[in-house]
Amino acid sequence: MMICSETSLSLAEGLQSTQSYNYTKYHSMDEIYRWMEEVERANPELVSSAVYGHTYEGRNITLLKLGLGNSEGRQKKLIWVDCGIHAREWIAPAFCQWFVKEIVDSYKTNKKLEQMLQNLDIFVTPVINVDGYLFTWANDSTRLWRKSRSPPPQGSSCYGVDLNRNFNANWGMVGASFNSCALTYCGRSAGSEPEATAVMDFVGGMIDQTLCFLTIHSAGQLILMPYGHPEISAPNYNELVSVGKAAAAEMEKIHGMTYTVGTSPQILYPNSGSSRDWARLMGIPFSYTFELRDKGEFSHLLPEEQIQPACEEAYAGALSIITYVHDKTFPDSVPPNAAVTSVSGFAVMILSTIMSVLLTAEVSE
Repeated sequence: MMICSETSLSLAEGLQSTQSYNYTKYHSMDEIYRWMEEVERANPELVSSAVYGHTYEGRNITLLKLGLGNSEGRQKKLIWVDCGIHAREWIAPAFCQWFVKEIVDSYKTNKKLEQMLQNLDIFVTPVINVDGYLFTWANDSTRLWRKSRSPPPQGSSCYGVDLNRNFNANWGMVGASFNSCALTYCGRSAGSEPEATAVMDFVGGMIDQTLCFLTIHSAGQLILMPYGHPEISAPNYNELVSVGKAAAAEMEKIHGMTYTVGTSPQILYPNSGSSRDWARLMGIPFSYTFELRDKGEFSHLLPEEQIQPACEEAYAGALSIITYVHDKTFPDSVPPNAAVTSVSGFAVMILSTIMSVLLTAEVSE
């Protein structure tokens, strides 16, 4: 007679909870909330959740924390991953769910990943702009809504703020509008929106432990690094470029899709008030915006048949960056000649990347 241990039952339940969910479809906010609850319930040794803020309309902004116990007793470091700041970019929340699935399904058999989860806690927010995301599901006429759903200022009839122009990082200086009807309206002041404030307050309280800040957007196939202001450069600019290009190389290996690496003024357009710039300005050493598929054919209406390949390549890129920052921070935990699943080439820097992208109004950072 076979006796199943509690550990094996927990693993089986965890695999079932992630495998039965359809990760190749876009999901409503209610479905995402239920999925988060189920993933946490089925994987208590790895996953926990926290509500760290509320939207203007009073909805929870909830994250999943992925991490294992640290038997060596040293302080764990943190990785931040968020999705869904811009409501219409549905591939971003789809990626955050895929990212969690990949970790839940593979950490038991991937020793390197298991080791990283013993040294790191990874915080994942599938949707920050919950109000806006819900609004895009209302009907076809609202599908391409970008901003939050805060009420218009006095004298205006236009709702919402571009949350990725509302962070306290060179706020309102370039690439942002003070016109409440504009897509890039930056709000009344830096941090005027509860969604942006929630991130700044929560991550701001853990700056010393946070190694990496990844914020996921679409579209354009870009890896953007600080800063959005053309006259400001990150102190570790060269390393950010190298790590970003290594991630882009890993992404290209998956399905042959190219991702361009650089600052926003270099490869997209200048901007200010982004969460990526705020994270670097606060002292988080590695901060990137991923602009996922595509380069203009579908843009924010990426069809569901592209969810899986888009998420597979993005996961390779995210894992590449996370592995780099982990190994830099915990060099004593890296065995000689260690090989990491789906990640290679950190010892060899990518020589060059073609810096070309279709700059259209549909590309949204």
